[in-house]
Amino acid sequence: MSLTRRALAAAAALALLALPARAQEAPATVRVALTTAQGVIVLELETARAPVTTANFLKYVDRKLYDGAAFYRASTAPGGPKDYGLLQGGLQNDPKKVLPPIAHESTLKTGLSNKDGTIAMGRHAPGTAQADWFICVGDQSYLDADPKDPKNPGFAAFGRVVEGMDVVKKILAMPVDPNRGEGAMKGEMLVQPVRIVTARRVAPVAP
Repeated sequence: MSLTRRALAAAAALALLALPARAQEAPATVRVALTTAQGVIVLELETARAPVTTANFLKYVDRKLYDGAAFYRASTAPGGPKDYGLLQGGLQNDPKKVLPPIAHESTLKTGLSNKDGTIAMGRHAPGTAQADWFICVGDQSYLDADPKDPKNPGFAAFGRVVEGMDVVKKILAMPVDPNRGEGAMKGEMLVQPVRIVTARRVAPVAP
């Protein structure tokens, strides 16, 4: 084999080796639109990096179980800005619609983080997440798993808002009832929960 052919073969081999790395840079995702009375929120979910959590969310979407669900909790710091906090939604443990709990996907494993616009699962103990989730408004990376503390597994992030953060912020700023809610949720329940009319998969945006 000539020197030129050897060089071409080596270049081709290097190109093949580089393909998996490029694939990792653009992980597979799927989009879901939440249509509410306040507007539409489009989520981009991580099917490759958070497969268990995303598959669970899509089961609810594909079975239309989130139709009629609601955003019901707006968590902001008392006296603080209304554009920083957590907006929680889901089925609120509706026994007729809730599916079995799923395994916890740590942010240490997925490489995701609870940043502005991130959607993550609500839960009690790890492995109890079912049908309720929250959207971060502002950087909430303190909710990630702590690599130095195994007792802090964090919350499983599995996607982000790609359209409709203005809708998320509008709902987050809505009035809450100071007397409703239990424990950490007291005073954070919306006076008028915002109904999710439909939750549907949507086609990705063409490049």
